[in-house]
Amino acid sequence: MFESAFYQALWPELWKGFQLSLAIILPSAVGGLALGVAVGLVRGTGHPGWLLKPCRAYVSLFRGTALAVQLFICYYGLPELGLLLKPFCQERGLPDELWRLFYPSAYGTSVFVFILCSGAYHSEYIRGAILSIKRGQFIAARALGFNKWQSFTAVILPQALRLAWPGCSNEIIYLIKYSSLAYLLTAKELTGAAFSVGSFYFRYTESFFCAAVFYLALVTLATWVFGRLERAWAVPGFGRS
Repeated sequence: MFESAFYQALWPELWKGFQLSLAIILPSAVGGLALGVAVGLVRGTGHPGWLLKPCRAYVSLFRGTALAVQLFICYYGLPELGLLLKPFCQERGLPDELWRLFYPSAYGTSVFVFILCSGAYHSEYIRGAILSIKRGQFIAARALGFNKWQSFTAVILPQALRLAWPGCSNEIIYLIKYSSLAYLLTAKELTGAAFSVGSFYFRYTESFFCAAVFYLALVTLATWVFGRLERAWAVPGFGRS
């Protein structure tokens, strides 16, 4: 069964698609988390004040619009409007690799949009975690001689990151699954590879079932890793035993 021409063509294509999926997911997860922490800090603390409204607008935009629409706008819409990175980079003497990374590459555009979309959701987890910590801890740290920055980074932020981690890890798991939307931009990742082989042999059920196994394995591994990290970062005596 698994030695037929269909499976001999399917497995190599799925493996190459899986590698591209990983190349999309890893930078998107790291970049989205970093962006989410930065935006969440601004929204949770209100400082600096001049960034507060732009951060709110950014979060509302990317949480309020469909991810597929965001991908289409960045990949097809912005070039039509002349909003390209190439002239921007060339005018400022920036390296060509910067604009080539994103346009007209389906891969680069996918990573760029996934970072922005994921960062918007991460920021809400971070903001909620910061607001859940009682202000009395900040006042107590100030009374002990800490300045504002030390009080926040040494007392508030470590607790907030621990509280936000379950939500942030869940968003990364979502990212693993909605990375399949990169196929809409012709990026031949895991879903694209399954569709390509399935359409050639007219065997869509087997193709997408095998792709689902890859996604399930990746999500299961990520869930295990995130659970280990959550337990490693847990503070004895607080939260779960």
